[in-house]
Amino acid sequence: MGSQLNTGVPNRVANGKNTTAEKLLVAASELMIERSSIEISLSDIAQKSGVNAALVKYHFGNKDGLLLALLARDAATEVTNLEYLLTQPINPTAKLKLHIGGIIRAYYRFPYMNRLIHYLLHESTAESANEVSKFFVAPLLDFHRRLLAEGVEAGEFRNTDPVLFYTSLIGACDHLFFGRHAMSRATGVGPVTDEVCRQYVRHMETLICGGILTERDGAAAG
Repeated sequence: MGSQLNTGVPNRVANGKNTTAEKLLVAASELMIERSSIEISLSDIAQKSGVNAALVKYHFGNKDGLLLALLARDAATEVTNLEYLLTQPINPTAKLKLHIGGIIRAYYRFPYMNRLIHYLLHESTAESANEVSKFFVAPLLDFHRRLLAEGVEAGEFRNTDPVLFYTSLIGACDHLFFGRHAMSRATGVGPVTDEVCRQYVRHMETLICGGILTERDGAAAG
C-alpha cells in the first residue's frame, strides 16, 4: 500500500529508488533524532549526507518538500502495518492492543514524527497540509473505523466514534512526545526511554480498553 501513496513528490523520491534522495532523507532523519528537533538547515543535511545542498531543490523542491517526503516515507511503513494487522486471524481486542502499542512505538522510533506533523499541517503550505491528511490522517482514521466496526460486530467493543478514538489515541501519543519538554519543566520527569514507552503502552491499553470493551470482554481482558 505504501507504494500507492500520493505524496505530491516525484516518483524517483516516493519510491525510494533514488540513492541520492534517500541519502538526504536518512541524513535529515538522523539529524532530527540526534538534536531532538526539526530545526535543521540544508547545509546541515548536506554535510551529514555528503550530498550537495543544491540537490535538495532538484529532488524535493525545497526543505519543506524534503520534510514532507520524509514523513511520507515513515507513514507508508506504518500504514502498511495497519493493513497487515487487519488481516490477522486474531480477535478485535487483540488487534486493538497491538495497534495501541504499535502507534506509541512508531512515535518513539521516529521521535520527530509528531513535530513534523504539527509543522506540515499548521505552519507550512496548504498543499503540504493536504498531503499529510492524505497519507497519514485519512488512512489512520479509516483503519480506526474498520477496526472499531469489527469489534462492535464481534460484540467486543461498545459503539465508539472513530474520530474521537483517533483524537484520544493520537492526542495521547502527541502529548507524551511533543509535550514532554513542558512536563519536564513542571514536574521534573525525564526523557522518553524504552521503559517509559513500555509503561505508556500498558497505561494506554488499560485506559482505552477500559472505556471501549464491553463488560464481558472487559472482564476477560482484566
